[in-house]
Amino acid sequence: MHPIECNPAPLNLELFCRELIEEFSAVQTTGHQIVFICQSHNTEALMDEQLLHYMFINILSNAVKYSPSGGTILFDLTCDPVAGVSIFCIQDQGIGIPETDQTRLFESFYRASNVQSIQGTGLGLVIVRRCVEAHNGQISVVSQIAVGTTVTIVLPLNSEPLLNATID
Repeated sequence: MHPIECNPAPLNLELFCRELIEEFSAVQTTGHQIVFICQSHNTEALMDEQLLHYMFINILSNAVKYSPSGGTILFDLTCDPVAGVSIFCIQDQGIGIPETDQTRLFESFYRASNVQSIQGTGLGLVIVRRCVEAHNGQISVVSQIAVGTTVTIVLPLNSEPLLNATID
């Protein structure tokens, strides 16, 4: 088990997401378009930028990997200061995940039954979940075959790090 340290610092989430998408788009060669929508005026938060970077690069990489070339990926950010949360949704129009596989997505080395010909380790979402948990957040996945997948991450705007977030 390897501990994941969460070191929250002040962060403008809108600026962070825009820069991350720009960085990601500069290196991906599949022609996917990432459309970013920020539905909030105040996106200031206290989060670990390094963990967020890992989480969203992994999710965007999956969206690109499992979607047809040239497709559109939606990245939506909403901050709710009253509820004290930020909500990140990344939606692709890819192959989707079979319903029978969806309950096992966060198990180490597990890969959905319809992706055996696509390279991967089965560890990405496990680590993403640990990063989310280190922020005291939640992650959910909704998917439909041949329609696509939506990953939603809800994080407190002012994350209090967990002391013992580990990777199994």
